[in-house]
Amino acid sequence: MKRKLFTTALLLSCFMVCLAAIADLNGKWSGKADIGGTEYPLLYNFKIDGDKLTGTALTPDGDVPLNNGKITGADFSFTISTSGMDIPHTGKFYGDSTTVDLEVSGSKVHSVLKRVEDKK
Repeated sequence: MKRKLFTTALLLSCFMVCLAAIADLNGKWSGKADIGGTEYPLLYNFKIDGDKLTGTALTPDGDVPLNNGKITGADFSFTISTSGMDIPHTGKFYGDSTTVDLEVSGSKVHSVLKRVEDKK
C-alpha cells in the first residue's frame, strides 16, 4: 500500500513539474526560417491554457491565430493558415529556447526560437 501511495505521489509530482515548466512557454518568441534560400523572420506569441496552446503568429498576412494547438509534456503542435496554405508546426520547449519544425510545401524547416524580452 505504501508503495502505491509513493508511486502515485511521485507521478503526480512529475506531472506538476511538467505543467509548471511548459507554462514558461507563455510569451513572445522569435527566430528565422530558411525556406528555399530565403530567410523569413518568425514571431510567435504563445498562450498556455492547460494542455491547449493558443496565440498568434506573425505572417506576411499579419498576425494570424494558432489553430489546433496542443501540448504534451514539453512537446507542442499547432497549425497556422496564411497565403492560402495551412502550415503545421511541431515544437519542443527547453526553458531558455524552443525549437519549432514547420512543413511548407512538402519541405520541413527547423528553427530555434528565443524569448523576446519586453522593453519597458
